[in-house]
Amino acid sequence: MPGVDGFIYPNELELQWSVLIVLYPFVTGLVAGAFILASLERVFNVAAVKPTYRLALLTALAFLLVAPLPLQMHLGHPERSFAMFLTPHRESAMAMFGFVYLWYLMVVLLLEIWFDYRRDIVLMKQRSTGLLRWFYSVLTLGSDNISPGALRVDDRIGYVLTIIGIPSAFLLHGYVGFIFGSIKANPWWSTPLMPIVFLFSAIVSGIAAVMLIYVASCKLRRVEVDMLCLDTIARYLFYVFVVDFSLESLDLIHRMYESDESFRALDFMVKTRLFTSQIVVQIIIGTLVPLALLAIVQVKHFADATRRWMYVTAGSLAIVGILAMRWNVVIGGQLFSKSFLGYTTYKMGFATREGLLPALIVMALPFAILIVLLRLLPPWGDEPHAAHH
Repeated sequence: MPGVDGFIYPNELELQWSVLIVLYPFVTGLVAGAFILASLERVFNVAAVKPTYRLALLTALAFLLVAPLPLQMHLGHPERSFAMFLTPHRESAMAMFGFVYLWYLMVVLLLEIWFDYRRDIVLMKQRSTGLLRWFYSVLTLGSDNISPGALRVDDRIGYVLTIIGIPSAFLLHGYVGFIFGSIKANPWWSTPLMPIVFLFSAIVSGIAAVMLIYVASCKLRRVEVDMLCLDTIARYLFYVFVVDFSLESLDLIHRMYESDESFRALDFMVKTRLFTSQIVVQIIIGTLVPLALLAIVQVKHFADATRRWMYVTAGSLAIVGILAMRWNVVIGGQLFSKSFLGYTTYKMGFATREGLLPALIVMALPFAILIVLLRLLPPWGDEPHAAHH
């Protein structure tokens, strides 16, 4: 049989989790990372990143709306997911995620965006006509009060929601790592570090994504990029990246030291099946190169245009690296047999239900949603609004 060495059980010849399940942790990670970046300005008083505060919130919302889609497409019966809410199964980590997702979307993110935008929504309603006026009228929820006192209350509530949102974002994505880390039968996944590694890699990808979207939006609007903002985002990206890389290295060192019966099989797989995706794409191109670029900028001064190019390159490569990491965890964890003697390969279709085409559509969808959100709720701060604490 092609692509199979040694002995492999018949039910392991076909991978159960496809490229859609690779996208699932990747998309939820972008949500968590974007929200953490937004909280830097709101909670931790990092004033320099204020130009990206609202952009980060809208980015988180756009990706969060699409986050369950890969799962739904993989399961094949999306209508059955409602049973999760109607008959909750508290002992199932998968089922409880539905409640975490709903809490984060409905209570934390939508409310925070609404309180932050309420003044702007009222003003846009007053300026608009026709269908847009009706749309903004619905968004005001019947509250047109934008007095200084009301805006102060909005700001306080928004601040509290951001504080609640930080552990919620950690829970949202840490859970994805928890799902993999708790599968004891698979040595590639079964490590207590998995949720923490997933979480920090999520923050890296989210911060990098918002940084790239910010630079692209400035270019499209023909507006100067705020270099202080960009330098600050890149600095935080560098710090989180170092922690993420350190955790992944720690996990690798621990596996090498432990060297149990599965280690030889995993080692062989990394040197053959996953060499390109793990060693070349994830570690060299997606981690070491962007880390080096970000580190050089910290110690040596460059012209604005050069720095901007280095940040965009580092951010793009970081996202490629995180996507490769998700691929190596999800796909790589299914390529070896439970006997540790045989290996299989993953063949991705194109226009099949779980092929490349649906995956590309899933990845394009959040950007389409984000474009609509940016038109309806411009985050550029052209008008002054209530100061954050």
